[in-house]
Amino acid sequence: MSFKDVYEGWKSNPEGFWMKAAESIDWIKPPSKALWDDDAPFYEWFKDAKVNTCYNAVDRHVVSGCGDQIAIIYDSPLTNKKSKTTYSELKSQVAAFAGGLAAKGITVGDRVIIYMPMVPEALIAMLACARIGAIHSVVFGGFAANELAVRIDDATPKAIISGSCGVEPDRIVEYKPLLDSAIEIAHHKPEFNVIFQRPECIADLGTIDVEWNALQAGTKPAPCVPVSGDHPVYILYTSGTTGAPKGVVRPTAGHLVALHWTMKNIYNVNPGEVFWAASDVGWVVGHSYICYAPLIHGNTTVVFEGKPVGTPDASTFWRVIQEHNVRSFFTAPTAFRAIKRDDPTGAMIKKFDMAGLRALYLAGERADPDTIAWAQSVMGVPVYDHWWQTETGYTIAGNPAGIEKMPVKIGSATVAMPGYDVRILDEGGQQVKPGELGSICLLYTSPSPRD
Repeated sequence: MSFKDVYEGWKSNPEGFWMKAAESIDWIKPPSKALWDDDAPFYEWFKDAKVNTCYNAVDRHVVSGCGDQIAIIYDSPLTNKKSKTTYSELKSQVAAFAGGLAAKGITVGDRVIIYMPMVPEALIAMLACARIGAIHSVVFGGFAANELAVRIDDATPKAIISGSCGVEPDRIVEYKPLLDSAIEIAHHKPEFNVIFQRPECIADLGTIDVEWNALQAGTKPAPCVPVSGDHPVYILYTSGTTGAPKGVVRPTAGHLVALHWTMKNIYNVNPGEVFWAASDVGWVVGHSYICYAPLIHGNTTVVFEGKPVGTPDASTFWRVIQEHNVRSFFTAPTAFRAIKRDDPTGAMIKKFDMAGLRALYLAGERADPDTIAWAQSVMGVPVYDHWWQTETGYTIAGNPAGIEKMPVKIGSATVAMPGYDVRILDEGGQQVKPGELGSICLLYTSPSPRD
């Protein structure tokens, strides 16, 4: 089936399209319909369903016999550490941590801020919240105390989960003093903090602080708690570059359905294959494509704690792709501009076997033509620029490589995805002709967006 057929099928029957996509999710109570529009323009998706995000991202793969498959690869050139976690191990670790949170009183609907570096425990914390119906809000690790305080006051978390530090190429960033300052600044005060102690920096614990392992001691592993389809799985704040940070609330069921659909149809990976998004869990890419989508789809995800250059050099990405047999790779154009600056001829990539990689996906900012052309030349794979943002959670416009690989047109994000009818309008709200400039308008029936 061509992508045109798929897209027209969505446009002609969005209800049927998303209900079909929903068959890939394990429901406790299946939804009776996809779109609930009785409170328009505030739309809801799969509202009457009962489901659990963590079960779909972790437990069901163990139940289906894939427990020995690697779920998370941790690769940290900053600390010279690597690890692999199977789905069975991940289930045990998430259930144990969720049990510790539950024993401290965290329950369905409570907010929990996560302030962590790029380590597997960041994903464990996210999944543990989802397991017991708590709503997590991940804040980029190392954000200034004032920025963290703004998010504490808005989310009003019962608890904050933090690492003791982050690791940069030239320094250790201590998180605990930033966390303490943020709590002092904020009007809202959490009941307790959970601190993951890293050997690079052991934090001094205060009266409301509990160490990561101590939280779990003597507690029972938590089961997955059913939540309604419209229950929020997370709140993620925009960066605030255009004003005060805005909290985007992501409902559980639509998030599951949309993300699962993208993994094969856009990123062209099959369950069991390795997918790598070189981003951070503090951003929407990290939520959707480091943590949730790869695990929901049954892939192996890479948690990378490093930089495109300087850890140790501009060959780092190539080394990770070869070593872990990455099949689909997603990052920001800035990373490739840095690599191109340090290795303009692409000499370093010739030392590595890139045969397993199918494509590079770029998003997060404008991908300039020179960077795309350079990446295509040195990597020998298609480079797909695609467009989406925090508010949407997945692709607005991209190349549906898992359905039909369309030609790359530099400067274009290719085509709109199911869920989005993209129009370009003039100042009077009328659609402009092809080739003319105007304002972007999205007419969508997509299950993921909400704020």
